[in-house]
Amino acid sequence: MSSRDASVVFYFQAHQPYRLSRYTFFDIGTKKPRFDDAENKRIVKRVAERCYVPMNTLLREAIEATDGAFRCSFSLSGTLLTQLEDWAPQALDTFVALAETGAVEFLCETAYHSLASVANPAEFERQVETQRARIEELFGRSPRTFRNTELVFDEDIAKRVEDLGFDTLLGEGAERLLRGRSWRKVYGVRGCERLKLLLRDYPFSDDIAFRFSNREWEHYPLMADTYADWLDKSAQDGDVIGLFMDYETFGEHQWAETGILDFMKHLPAFVLAKDGLNFRTTSEASATATIAEHLAVPDPISWADQERDLSAWLSNHMQHAAHDALYELADDARAAAANGHPELFEEWRKLTTSDHVYYMCTKLRSDGDVHEYFTPYESPHDSFILFMNVLDDLAARLRTVRQPAGA
Repeated sequence: MSSRDASVVFYFQAHQPYRLSRYTFFDIGTKKPRFDDAENKRIVKRVAERCYVPMNTLLREAIEATDGAFRCSFSLSGTLLTQLEDWAPQALDTFVALAETGAVEFLCETAYHSLASVANPAEFERQVETQRARIEELFGRSPRTFRNTELVFDEDIAKRVEDLGFDTLLGEGAERLLRGRSWRKVYGVRGCERLKLLLRDYPFSDDIAFRFSNREWEHYPLMADTYADWLDKSAQDGDVIGLFMDYETFGEHQWAETGILDFMKHLPAFVLAKDGLNFRTTSEASATATIAEHLAVPDPISWADQERDLSAWLSNHMQHAAHDALYELADDARAAAANGHPELFEEWRKLTTSDHVYYMCTKLRSDGDVHEYFTPYESPHDSFILFMNVLDDLAARLRTVRQPAGA
């Protein structure tokens, strides 16, 4: 019997934004819907069919086949949850069924997949509390682990997360953060007392999320037994191997024809056959680990692009202008809700979803290719113009309802 005890932690992020209508300057003030719900419905139903339902079924079968030894964690954005409730309730039922196994943990994040943590701390905390209550209501347990939008965190964000009562925070194992340290240890964050930081093992994670279907990759095609061997050879006693990735990787970004669903079907058995390798949820891995040391994180770290910072969302003038203009409306949007127009506050919050400024990114090369893959618009400039038209229309509407009715 091996004395090694290493945790393999699968964490899946599932998210869909509310894409905007094709809003021109001449649409401002016309009462045209600001969001393209026909397109949003089409996409979430497609992703549910390709990814959410087949993968949730596969994972539940893996849990049953291993008597609960296969375990994993999810974070579902609030915008995705609403879209599933409205347009794909059967898919949402399959997530609930995973929760009922007792082997799947559901994490907390911001309710609107927003960058409020770096823009408006009060709105950040409100969105966290909204999402925490919703996760508990849907899945029966209050989340103990927090993942911020796109794994963005620094010391200030980590402290707020700890003050909100969470035990564990997820982050990216960026080289500039670790400076030669292992990303397979559990860390603390400078300024926090008890919060534990679990990091994304980006080489192993990206083998699945990005390289799996790349025919030019030297390890193509990647087989489940080979991958399990890699994990086995790399894991030392007490290690946490954080396999963090977008859930839409399975069946949507990489279609079933690539073999990725079959890969996931067979992987649990191969991993569990290795002495001392155990699947754990994020909270379970955190609870069994001790803090190796507290890391200094003066500037935000994320899991996006080569820089692993905020530049995917806030690197050019368009992004900063849109971001600043959006959060300048925060007080007006909240006042609108207090004055009997909660639908306007809800629309403002949908605009805080980070995807909107992500689409405005003008990076080149491989990062630019990723941004281009995800954007529904013709160019970053088109995305910016469309967003600002929608925002101008919402701002005008907010001005008309600033005072309570009858005031």
